[in-house]
Order: sequence, then structure tokens, then C-alpha cells
Amino acid sequence: MPVSPITLFFDFSSPYSYLASTQIEALAARHDRGIEWVPILLGPVFAATGSRPLVQQPLKAEYSLRDLERSARYFGVPYHQPQPFPVATQQAARVLLALQRARSPLAVEWIHKVYEAYFVQGQDISAMPILHAVGAPLRLDAAQIDAWCAEPAVKDMLRTNVERALHVGVCGAPYFVVDDEPFWGVDRLPQLERWLQARF
Repeated sequence: MPVSPITLFFDFSSPYSYLASTQIEALAARHDRGIEWVPILLGPVFAATGSRPLVQQPLKAEYSLRDLERSARYFGVPYHQPQPFPVATQQAARVLLALQRARSPLAVEWIHKVYEAYFVQGQDISAMPILHAVGAPLRLDAAQIDAWCAEPAVKDMLRTNVERALHVGVCGAPYFVVDDEPFWGVDRLPQLERWLQARF
């Protein structure tokens, strides 16, 4: 009987989602699971929870910046705190949704390229010229990227993802769901893996 994938809700402006994106594929492969990548916007989630980005919260801001750098070292991945932060990510998400709709093998590559541009190279991924540059090595035409971002059907797909996230109970990102069991945060990856092993 086929097993369900690991569903990952994420926002391209979420640094902890970036860290999760560098780890989840290997974890899923160890347990013969696929991954359902679900791009969302954290703005509506923050509105529903009464929260805001960590870097805008007193006391938590300084800690989170320190924790992000430490967590990146822990996972062995590069990290550079971008400025400005956070940024609007709906355009990057729409391109991903269009690639997913086409079942393009470039979809996951786009995820990693966008995250690298923002959290490693410090580029403003809310700017269309930056997204054009991200797409160039993947042979994505700038005009096609612009068309996807403006397409009503793609915009609707992103709204649907946000509605789905709120319905599921997503309270932040990254947010994983496996076999109907939710896990919030990159620091829950060990628990997620233990769940896959033993349903503890």
C-alpha cells in the first residue's frame, strides 16, 4: 500500500523553513517518503495567531538571530541574515506553483535556488529582476516568470494553499504533517523522524 508523503508548509521568507529545506529530502529518502512542498504566506498565519516575525518581537529578536546562525552551523549549511528581512514572497511562491502544476522537475530546484539567493547570497527575492536571475540557470524565461506571477489561476492556487494551511492548523513555518501528525519547527525534525520509525 502506498504511503503518504511528508507535507511541508513553508514560506520563502522563513529562515527556519530554509534550514528545513536543506534537511527534509535526506530524511524523507531514509524512510521511503515523498515530499509535498506547499508554499504559503506567513502574513495570514500571523494574523490568525496574533503573532509577528521573530525579528520584530522584543527579546526574541536578538535570540532568534543568534539561534539561526547556530542552527545553520549545526546543520552544516551556509547562512547569512538577509536585509531587508522579511520580504514579500508571493511572486517566488507563484513561480513554484506554476512549476508544480506543470509537474516540472525544476520545481524543487527553484525552491533551493530561491532560498540560496535570499539566505546565502542576501539578495532581495521580492524583486522581479532577482527572480529572473534565479531562474536563468534553470532556463526559465523572464517573460514566463512574469506571466506566471500575473496569472489569476496561479494567484488562486496560492490563496488556496494559505486557506489549506489555516484549516490544517499551521501556526508557523516550517510546519510538517506526516500521517496526520503535525510537527512545527525545524527543531522537530528529530521527532518527525522518530515518528516515522516507531510512531512514539
